[in-house]
Amino acid sequence: MKRKEFLQQTGILSAGLMAGKVSFGSKAQDFPVVRVAEANRNFKSEVIERAIKTFQSKVKNKELGWLFNNCFPNTLDTTVFYEEIGGKPDTYVITGDIDAMWLRDSSAQVYPYLQFSKEDNALHKLLEGVIRKQTHFIIKDPYANAFYNDDNKVSEWKETDDTDMKPGIHERKWEIDSLCYPIRLAYKFWKVTGDTAPFDNKWKEGIEQTLKTFKEQQRKNGLGPYKFERKTSWATDGIPMGGYGYPVRPNGLICSMFRPSDDATIYAYLIPSNFFALVSLRQASEMVRVISKDNKLASELAALAAEVDAALKKYSTFNHPKYGKIYAFEVNGYDSYNLMDDANVPSLLSLPYLGAVKAGDPTYQNTRKYIWSLDNPFFFKGKYAEGIGGPHIGLDMIWPMSLSLKAFTSSNDAEIKWCIDTLQKTHGGTGFMHESFHKDDPTKFTRKWFAWSNTLFGELLWKTFNERPHLLK
Repeated sequence: MKRKEFLQQTGILSAGLMAGKVSFGSKAQDFPVVRVAEANRNFKSEVIERAIKTFQSKVKNKELGWLFNNCFPNTLDTTVFYEEIGGKPDTYVITGDIDAMWLRDSSAQVYPYLQFSKEDNALHKLLEGVIRKQTHFIIKDPYANAFYNDDNKVSEWKETDDTDMKPGIHERKWEIDSLCYPIRLAYKFWKVTGDTAPFDNKWKEGIEQTLKTFKEQQRKNGLGPYKFERKTSWATDGIPMGGYGYPVRPNGLICSMFRPSDDATIYAYLIPSNFFALVSLRQASEMVRVISKDNKLASELAALAAEVDAALKKYSTFNHPKYGKIYAFEVNGYDSYNLMDDANVPSLLSLPYLGAVKAGDPTYQNTRKYIWSLDNPFFFKGKYAEGIGGPHIGLDMIWPMSLSLKAFTSSNDAEIKWCIDTLQKTHGGTGFMHESFHKDDPTKFTRKWFAWSNTLFGELLWKTFNERPHLLK
């Protein structure tokens, strides 16, 4: 079944089947057991279970304790498949309701567990396996965004997509963030654990492929080798102009034909993703220089980072008549600007979370005011909540991810508490986060099994528990 059809049939249409099980504010014993049974969990980590018990024993809000128990381990419980190949860890991670491994989602799903990896060797090996699996996929095709565990499996999109689709690839939508997220995961793994085992010659080859792809998509010497067209009724699923997109003027930025939502860009210079690339290039440069001892490659990565940085300083902002200097969402180098934000990360809202800008940066603060307002065409405000959505699901559908990121990028206690309270009351009675929910009815949601959103909310609760525990009372 095609992804869009799957989401339609198992999302909003079936949401009511799971709703109404929990009356908010119920006693602890009234919360149903919705976490998968222990015997059926894909992976078990004692350190994660201890964290859950610690949280539940000290947080008086029993519903938050229940949500943390359901959401934080959801990736480990249901989406990871660990094995060893040639004596080395290999971990396949699905998104939830789709049997494919997105480079973006898999990185984000396991990222919050890195802080626990030194206390659990099995968890450490699982994370190492994700890095190795991602390296394998990047070498196979750096332009693809999602892959199968079977290198010979033919994609369901094979008959509809005009692109260089190889066996083992689920989808071949070129997105800058697909190559950034594995670097973010690898860098944090290295910094937290000090382990360099997964950063071998294969990993360095993956970094070389990343650099090559980024340079190709600067389009200084033509359109490059990538194009994508799809036979579809969904306008956001295909790329116009023969699969190369609308024209851009080369200026040092990197083209991304799709957003992290897997929706097509309008203007190919996607600003949040270029900021993410800047961070990732600098991290990769440091790793290659220190671990691989390859000063030449490190210098090339740093040089591209400097070029993207200079281009962002020159081309990424727009002088808004109401909000002042703000970051645009997309530009094309011809003085065209797309002003909006999308809930998927990287987003403009998420830039401090990714380490791309300081939260107190005046341009970011102006941008934040703009995107969290009705002046942003994909900001929705309704009876139960307000937040950011995107074209992927459509109007009036708020993504919990945007609420989590608003909290992550805030230093205001009241704002953080509001975000957590809103997420608590909009899980639709299921005990889990979703891809999106209707602004006027949280029981109307998409994707009842979406591990990234679950783990992200768990990460937020654990961070708040450790840094601002008074907000969870």
